Amino acid sequence: MDEQKSEGQGPAQVAAEAFVSLRLPSHLTLERLIAIVAARRRRRIEIEATTILNGTSVCGLWLSTDTREIILHAFTDSALHRQQFILHELGHMILRHDELGISSEYAGSLFPNLDGEMVSRALARSSFVDDLEAAAETLADLLAGAIRDSTMEPRSFEQVFG
Repeated sequence: MDEQKSEGQGPAQVAAEAFVSLRLPSHLTLERLIAIVAARRRRRIEIEATTILNGTSVCGLWLSTDTREIILHAFTDSALHRQQFILHELGHMILRHDELGISSEYAGSLFPNLDGEMVSRALARSSFVDDLEAAAETLADLLAGAIRDSTMEPRSFEQVFG
């Protein structure tokens, strides 16, 4: 999505335009969506539950490197919660929020043991928290709806008529 074009638009409109631009297939699963986003980002996506986030106000965290996208999320027994955590972070990827960051030099000074570029991408959202988070969550909701709707569609004549 063109960031200049999105200036002046509300989070819901930005999310809706990003959703339409994906041109998603009619039969969508979370796994298929992850593959689509990975292809767009030209990096593999790794997803892992971590206890580090349990008990905090952060349910998910996205870290981007030159070769991979990493989504960390809190442990949950709910498959729907897990999916929403992942969809929210995929929303940030689709909306290219990593390109709105703080300088890698400054980020490197905050976390000297980590790559400054990676840290700046992860922290970029904190400067524009409200609109960026709202856009990512709205996009996650649209993606969840697409996944839910595609599971209700009959995939063949036999599934409908047995």
